[in-house]
Amino acid sequence: MLTREQAGDIFDRVKKFSSADAVEVLFSGGRFALTRFANNTIHQNVSEENHVISVRTVFDGRTARAITNKFDDESLRRAVQASERLSRVQHSDPDLLPMAAPKDATGSASEGAARKPEPARHFAETAAITPELRAEGVRNIVVVANRHSLTTAGIFSSGESFEGIFNSRGLSQWHTQTSAEISITMLAQDSSGWQKSNSPNLANLDALTLAETAAKKAVESAHPREIPPGKYTVILEPSAALDIVGFMFSDYSGMAILDQRSFLTGRIGQQLFGENITICDDVAHPLQSGSSFDGEGIQRGKIELVKNGVVKRVVYARATAQRMKCSEHKDSVGPIEPTGHGFPLPNEIGEMPLNIVFAPVDGSQSVEQMIASTERGILVTRLWYIREVEPFEKMLTGMTRDGTFLIENGRVQGGVRNFRFNESLIHMLSNVEAMSQPVRASGEESFDMVMPAMKVRQFNFTEVTKF
Repeated sequence: MLTREQAGDIFDRVKKFSSADAVEVLFSGGRFALTRFANNTIHQNVSEENHVISVRTVFDGRTARAITNKFDDESLRRAVQASERLSRVQHSDPDLLPMAAPKDATGSASEGAARKPEPARHFAETAAITPELRAEGVRNIVVVANRHSLTTAGIFSSGESFEGIFNSRGLSQWHTQTSAEISITMLAQDSSGWQKSNSPNLANLDALTLAETAAKKAVESAHPREIPPGKYTVILEPSAALDIVGFMFSDYSGMAILDQRSFLTGRIGQQLFGENITICDDVAHPLQSGSSFDGEGIQRGKIELVKNGVVKRVVYARATAQRMKCSEHKDSVGPIEPTGHGFPLPNEIGEMPLNIVFAPVDGSQSVEQMIASTERGILVTRLWYIREVEPFEKMLTGMTRDGTFLIENGRVQGGVRNFRFNESLIHMLSNVEAMSQPVRASGEESFDMVMPAMKVRQFNFTEVTKF
C-alpha cells in the first residue's frame, strides 16, 4: 500500500511539473477483497488494489482536477497538464479561497473540550485477513443455515485503505484504516432474516452470532399474518433507525442553508425534536471510523448538531463559512468557522457531517425491555427502498424487510407481512419513547453511525406489501 513517504515523493514531482499558482494532490486507494456466497455456497472471491491521485491546480480563481493511477513521471506530467488545461478554461470563482495552510487546518475547536486524539483505525489482524479466513467465516454461517433448514446469502469483505492530501502551501494530512464487513440474509419459504456489521477491527465482528440472529428472525417470522396498516408503536432496531434518520444529515450543511434547500432553514435554534434527542458529529468517537480531516485537509471537530431536541448548528466548509459570515445570514447560530466537513474542491455539495453519534440517554432500555413494555406494536429489523416524499417536513416512504414482527401484551407473537410507511422524520424524532444504548450500526440506505434502537409512537404504516 502507498505510504506517506511515497506520497510525499509523488507530490514533489507533481509540483515540479506544474506552473500553476497553487497545486494540491489528493491520494486515495488501497486493497479490497470480497467473498460472496449464495445458496449456501461461496460463488465469488475477488480482490483488487488501486492507488489514485487527483491533481488540482489553480490559476487566478479558476480551478479543476485531473486523476491518474500511474505514478511514473510521464503519467504525472500528463495529469498535471490535463488539470492545468481544464483550470485555464473555467470561469473565475469569486468564492474560491486560497488552499489551506497548516495554520488553517485546525478547523473549529471541538465544542466543550479539547480535541480528542483519533483512535487507532488500522489493525494488523484486519489487514492480514486471507481468503481462507473469510471462507471459514462463511462456513460457520452456512452451518447455521443448514441447521435451521434455511438458505443463506451475503458477503464477507475486508480491506486496507489510505487517504491523504498535500498542497503547495505546506499542508499534508494522511490517514490509514482497515475494514471488515459481514452481511447475512437467511431465507425460508415465506420469511427472511438479516444482519450486518462492519468495523475497522476484525475482533469486533462475530460471524456466528450474526448468523444465529439472522436465522432466528427468519424462523420466527415464518408464516407471517397480515394485519391492517395504520399508526403503530414501532420498535426500530439500530439498523432500521439508522437507515431512516440518515436521510436528514445532508441538510446539516451551511451551503444547504444558504441555498434554502435544507429542512433546517429558519429552524436553527428551535425545538424540532423530542427532548431525549441529542446528536453530535464526532470523528474521534471510539465506535466511529474515517479520517480526521476533510477534503481540503481541515481537521474535523466534535460538533453538537442537536441538544435535547433543539437544533444547535450545522457544519461548514471553508468557503461556506466565509459566505455565511459575509451574508450575515439569519440562520447562522454558533461560531461560523470551518468545521472540517467539506468535500474536495471544486464541488457543488459543500459539506456534510459523516460521523454521527446519538448520545446515550438516562434510563436506556434494551430492545427486550422495549418489547416487554409494549401492549401492541411492531418490531422492525430493517427498512429499505427509502425515498424522500416532501423535503421540508422530511417526509419519507419505504418498506420493512427481513424480520417484521407483531408485539402484543409485551411479547413477540410472530411475523407479519411487510408494510410500506410514510413518515416525517420530524414527527418520528418527536415521538421517541425509549432508546437503547447506542452501538455502531450498519444499514443499506445510509452510512454507518453510532445509533440506538428506538421505540416510536404513532409510526405511520400506509399499506401492506405483497411479501
